[in-house]
Amino acid sequence: MIQKEITIYDLARELQLSPATVSRGLKNHHAINTNTRKRIIDKAEELGYRSNNFASNLRKQKTQTIGVLVHQLNSNFIASVLAGIEKVTASVNYDIIIAHSSESGKKEIANANNLFHKRVDGLIVSLASDTTDLSHFQQFFKRNIPVVFFDRVEEGSRGTKIIIDNHKAAYQATTHLIQQGCKRIVHITSNQKRNVYANRFAGYKDALKNFNIPFDERNVFIGALDKESTIDIAKQIAQMKPLPDGIFAINDLSAALCVQVFKEYGIRVPEDIAVVGFNNDTVGTITFPQLTTVNYPAVKMGEAAATALFNQLLHSDDNNQDGNIVLEAELIVRDSSAKNK
Repeated sequence: MIQKEITIYDLARELQLSPATVSRGLKNHHAINTNTRKRIIDKAEELGYRSNNFASNLRKQKTQTIGVLVHQLNSNFIASVLAGIEKVTASVNYDIIIAHSSESGKKEIANANNLFHKRVDGLIVSLASDTTDLSHFQQFFKRNIPVVFFDRVEEGSRGTKIIIDNHKAAYQATTHLIQQGCKRIVHITSNQKRNVYANRFAGYKDALKNFNIPFDERNVFIGALDKESTIDIAKQIAQMKPLPDGIFAINDLSAALCVQVFKEYGIRVPEDIAVVGFNNDTVGTITFPQLTTVNYPAVKMGEAAATALFNQLLHSDDNNQDGNIVLEAELIVRDSSAKNK
C-alpha cells in the first residue's frame, strides 16, 4: 500500500499545534522554544515528513531549477559542458533538469515547452542540427526568463551566446596541415545551418585561399557525423584518386574513424594522409597515432553559460541580455598530422 505524503497539517493534528507553529518549528524559528521544536522535528522524522521545497519556491516565484536542453547526450563534449554547468548550479543550491533533442527540431520544441511548464528559472540551450527558427523560446523571453545558448547558436538572435571563434580555430587547423606540406585537404563536416559547422567550413576555405590552394567542392564531405556515415565517408576518401594528403574533420570521432579505416586500406597516417580533428576528446589520445585536434574548452563553456544565466537572474530587470561571450580555443599538435617532425 502506498503511503500518502505527510503534510505540516498532519503534524499539527498529531501534536495538537497550529500549522504555523509547526512550520516555524521545522525552520528552527527563534520564536518557537527548544522543547517544542524538538517535539516537532521528532514527530516529522517518525511520520516520514518531507519538506516541500517545490511548493515553497513556487510561492516565491522561484523553483531553484535550471533547464538544460542539448542536442545529444552521448558526447564527451556535452558531458564536459554539463559538468561545468553542474559545478556552478551546485554552488548556489540550484538543481538542473536535462533534456535532449536527439538532433530533432520537433523534439527540441516539445522539450522547450515541457521545461517552460516545469517553471524553470532559466534555460541553457545547444540547438539541434535542423532547428530552423527560435520561436519556441519566445515564451521564455516574454516572461523575462533568461535563456543562454552555447556552442550551437543562432547568430543575431536574442539571448546570451557562449561560443568559440570557430572560423579562427578551423583556419589554424587547416593552416597547420598546409604547413605540413598538404595541398589536397579534405574537410568532413555536417549540416551548414548550424554556426559551428558553417564557420569552420568558412575558416577552412579562407586558409586554402590565403595559401593560394584552389577550393574543390569534391573535397568536402557533409554527413550526419554518426559512426556509420563517417565510416562510409572515410572509405570514399580512401578510394579517391589522387589520394588526399590531409584531412580536417569536424570532430575527433570522425578523425579517429578515418585513421581506423585508412589502416584497413594500407594508408599511413600521417605519412600518406595527415589528420586533424576537433574538440580534444579522449578518443584522440587513445587513437594511434594520437590525434592533432583543437582544444574546445567544454567545462569552461558550461561554467560560463551557467554564470551568465545566474548573473541575469540576479539582475531580474534585464533577464534577456543579448551578445556573445567568446572563449579561447587552441590547436594541439600530435603525431597524426606531424609530417614535418
